[in-house]
Amino acid sequence: MWIRFAAALAAAAMAQCPVRAQAGAQPGDWIQLFDGKTLNGWHVKITGYGLDNNFGNTFRVENGVIKVAYDQYDKFNDRFGHMFYDRKFSYYRIGVEYRFTGDQAPGGPGWAFRNSGIMIHGQSPESMGKDQDFPISIEVQLLGGRETGERSTANLCTPGTNVVYQGKLFTQHCANSSSPTFRGDQWVRVEVEVLGDKSVKHYVNGQLVLAYESPQIGGGNVSGYDPKVKQDGMLLKEGSISLQSESHPVEFRKVELLPLAGCMDKKAKNYKAFYVEPVKGACAY
Repeated sequence: MWIRFAAALAAAAMAQCPVRAQAGAQPGDWIQLFDGKTLNGWHVKITGYGLDNNFGNTFRVENGVIKVAYDQYDKFNDRFGHMFYDRKFSYYRIGVEYRFTGDQAPGGPGWAFRNSGIMIHGQSPESMGKDQDFPISIEVQLLGGRETGERSTANLCTPGTNVVYQGKLFTQHCANSSSPTFRGDQWVRVEVEVLGDKSVKHYVNGQLVLAYESPQIGGGNVSGYDPKVKQDGMLLKEGSISLQSESHPVEFRKVELLPLAGCMDKKAKNYKAFYVEPVKGACAY
């Protein structure tokens, strides 16, 4: 009973703790992964199709936003999709602004209602099997609320992975955050602070809502993968970033990333106060 009470207090305190901006970071320090006009730099992988076969024009840009749409689908048929940025990252903070719109695609699973995600520390799209459903990765699950009931966002899900959560190895598939429920088509900003294989923190509209450590390969909840890729127990120090299509239309108006590794010598021209991890040879004098 005391453990549950303490956990509840910790969750409440976390929900009330506002995120502090990275010390010294300026708007220009953020890298825009979405240019507002094209999908340049992104690669699509949809279950059952080869890399860069964007079936049904699922991922597209309209009116300055990335749209995940299903108007060219007859039925969803478990065609889960992911759009990968063409670089891998290790120490960073990613910011995504999203909203759910319209109706779920016919045949979409019930759990995928107003459901998408930011996949971090993922495998490369090139290493995925043709019929693989999800990349081995850490999922920052994005959810929209139903008409009634509570449904948090920025949750944790673990396709082919595990983490250390509340001091223990977490082998369940998902853990809820302490965020409020967001209904309708309102925009929500989620930020994720990723520090290599050390820690990950989720923020929603400036509030810390979930934190865990030691992301690593392990567990289930992924199918169709190459067994050579799934090295259980291996800590995830870096990986791909991707956005999901899981049968409900969703829009992304901003996808930006703040690097947290670089030159940490204050005497250098390219020193940044917000870096937390040094990179050998990165300093310029």
